[in-house]
Amino acid sequence: MDYEFKKNMLDGSYHVVFSMGHEALGRWLVEEVQSDEAKITLILNQLGALKGTTSEWRLSGEEMTLILEDNEAIVQANYLFFQDEDQLDEDMSHYDDEAVSLCGFEDLEQVLHAWRAFIRGR
Repeated sequence: MDYEFKKNMLDGSYHVVFSMGHEALGRWLVEEVQSDEAKITLILNQLGALKGTTSEWRLSGEEMTLILEDNEAIVQANYLFFQDEDQLDEDMSHYDDEAVSLCGFEDLEQVLHAWRAFIRGR
């Protein structure tokens, strides 16, 4: 998984570009995590606590939810929890790269550490 963090020097806003298939993870970082170091620490602690277990943990945000289970992290747009697949138009089926991303715990840990260093200006 490749990614690049960017900061707009004019307004201080953050932007993230992730490789194909992981776009939702970048969207989640910018929209839900932002520069909240307490949230980053909470997630990192949960990753450590859940390694090697079958327990599940969720962190729901306004637009996206992080699900940690079976050593896999899933970032999913909240609207997908309420979508009825039978009512989807064929052209609007399951292709929305910014709606769901999956990665392993180690990958998410690496991203969160890199994100924290980036927002701290390091």
